[in-house]
Amino acid sequence: MTTEDSIKLELEILAEYTTDEDIERMTTNLWKELNESHVESVERVKSDIAPAGTKAGDVVTIGMLALEVLPAVAPGIIALVQAWVMRGQGRTVKFKGKGIEFEGSPEELQKLLASLEKGKKKK
Repeated sequence: MTTEDSIKLELEILAEYTTDEDIERMTTNLWKELNESHVESVERVKSDIAPAGTKAGDVVTIGMLALEVLPAVAPGIIALVQAWVMRGQGRTVKFKGKGIEFEGSPEELQKLLASLEKGKKKK
């Protein structure tokens, strides 16, 4: 299977009543867990807008991760993210990719991804 067959997603980490530092810590925590799993790649999302005195390539978007997974391991990765969400109070992760933005259970996301894959194969 090639990387062309992989699913590219962005994850946005949100939490109620937290600071940017808390979100950054949570993002780093999830990044580490994903790095130890079966993802093809996981990276911090770079910002296009840099604060004065910095380069755009040096700045990451707080609470954002980009990952690439093979369809066969997508359910396990989604379950890993959902378990991570459940371990913290008030955490939410939004999945973005393939022209969709989704927030819900791993089962609902997997159904949505499966329907997108079926639509892709019909073309």
